[in-house]
Order: sequence, then C-alpha cells, then structure tokens
Amino acid sequence: MQQANVQSVLTVEQQSKITMTGVNSVDAFSDGNILLTVNGKRVRISGSKLKVLSFSNGSGNFTASGEVTQIRYGGAAKLLSRFFK
Repeated sequence: MQQANVQSVLTVEQQSKITMTGVNSVDAFSDGNILLTVNGKRVRISGSKLKVLSFSNGSGNFTASGEVTQIRYGGAAKLLSRFFK
C-alpha cells in the first residue's frame, strides 16, 4: 500500500524552538542531532543541547528545543549512497 504524502510545516523560533507537522517517526536523537522521517525522507536537525519535547505518532506533531545550527532534508540518504558507490 502506498503511503500518502502529508503536508509538513517546519517552524524555527529564534534558533531555539522547533515545531514540525507531518513527521512519520523520530529515528534517533542526541544533544547534537535529531533524525526524523518526513514523507519518507530524512530530516537531520543539528545543533547543541537539543531535546525532543514531544512527538505524537498519530498526528505527526513534533517539538524540540535547543540551539539549532542546521536543518538538512534528505542528507542521510545522500551520505549513505556515497559509501556504496
């Protein structure tokens, strides 16, 4: 069964609070990185003192705090493809 694409909205407030909708899963997190899956693609949030405040698997709502320095879409898939060439 094909998964329907759900609209995703990302909001970053003063580089310290992140809210996102349409998140399928939180794959990994540490104080320096958070890895999410959104519509089948990877999203990597990098920074320091990052904390996942909430995630609802049913609604896809995600909230985190900390000092955000970078957000990359699809970065993990491209990085892994370099290893297998």
